[in-house]
Amino acid sequence: MERGTLTASPETKSPKRRRSGLRWLWLPVLALLGAGAWYLWPRAGSTPSASTSALSPGGKKGGSGVVPVVAVKARRGDIGVFITGLGSVIPVYTVTVKSRVDGQLMTVHYKEGDSVHEGDLLLEIDPRPYQVQLEQAEGQLARDQATLDNARVDLDRYTKLLAQNAIPEQQVATQKAAVAQAEGVVRSDQGQIDSAKLNLVYCSIKAPITGRVGLRLVDPGNIVHATDTNGLVVITQIQPISVIFTVPEDELPVVLRKLAAGQHLRTDAYDRTNTTRIGTGTLVTVDNQIDPTTGSLRLRADFDNSANQLFPNQFVNVRLLVEEKRGVTLVASAVIQRTTSSTYVYAVKDDRTVSVRQITQGVTEGDSTEITSGLAPGDVLVMTGVDKLQEGTPVTVQMSDEQPGGRSGGKNR
Repeated sequence: MERGTLTASPETKSPKRRRSGLRWLWLPVLALLGAGAWYLWPRAGSTPSASTSALSPGGKKGGSGVVPVVAVKARRGDIGVFITGLGSVIPVYTVTVKSRVDGQLMTVHYKEGDSVHEGDLLLEIDPRPYQVQLEQAEGQLARDQATLDNARVDLDRYTKLLAQNAIPEQQVATQKAAVAQAEGVVRSDQGQIDSAKLNLVYCSIKAPITGRVGLRLVDPGNIVHATDTNGLVVITQIQPISVIFTVPEDELPVVLRKLAAGQHLRTDAYDRTNTTRIGTGTLVTVDNQIDPTTGSLRLRADFDNSANQLFPNQFVNVRLLVEEKRGVTLVASAVIQRTTSSTYVYAVKDDRTVSVRQITQGVTEGDSTEITSGLAPGDVLVMTGVDKLQEGTPVTVQMSDEQPGGRSGGKNR
């Protein structure tokens, strides 16, 4: 035997053959285990004792054990049917006060933002030029009146002489014309006097309406003219005030029907966020044509605005009450669960387990929803904690102290 050459003995080859044999023995065992698992898997997944959770009708996984929930009761109450729209606050009257005479603005009798009443003195223009014109017109009238009186005396004298055939008839006719001419001059003078007096009245500018004055547009000392395009001050009526809003044309028939019946439809104005009611008014009228580009119609509602919360050109959300349903079943909107094919709630039974109730909902107003079928007043309904519920799940109930109510002011009984 040469040095460095090793020959494997029978003992060294025996362990490899044993390991190779054991590997082939495991293959049939694994195949049998796989076949058994495939056969038993569907049956194990369908048994109530399976570890997977069953699905409730709402598609939510149920859990074992008692589930704590917060619940509220269905109640009987009133709820309104509203038409909503977007609107803008528009004053009933807005007046830009201008001068009707030329002159220097002498005095301003108001402060910016003041509330003024009709007839209040606002501004004064220098009246002296018009006082001079009045005196001139009165002097002219006195002179022409004297001429008229003299012409009448002459006419009376000529008439007597004509009766005695002392003068020709033509002279009497001429004198009658002179009297008529003098009377015309006197009337013209009286017109000049009246015009000067009217200009003096125009020198004192008074409020034509009751409302709030805006910022002063002209300062005292400036010369103003009747032909100026800009006014002196703007007065806007604040109380009452109106809101013009739009509603879809599909809602028009019910509105017209209510108006034709003489009903005064309540109109609520909410702020830009649609969370705070800032005024309550009454629908007054509707426009005479539908806007073809938007398919909507404009309506006007009046508000007394006693709290001054509505401001001209303010954007508001409007809710027009067209019907009030009384004595219906109401629930908190939070208890209603929905799927693509059904609407339901979890009702707590006397044995403190829950039951799935299919419902039909009606009008929703604020946090309250009308239920037309499926519930009765007094039913206890789960509001929070529904994610762990299924049919028959035991629960511990904590009643909510909060009573939901719509922003419409719907009455709850």
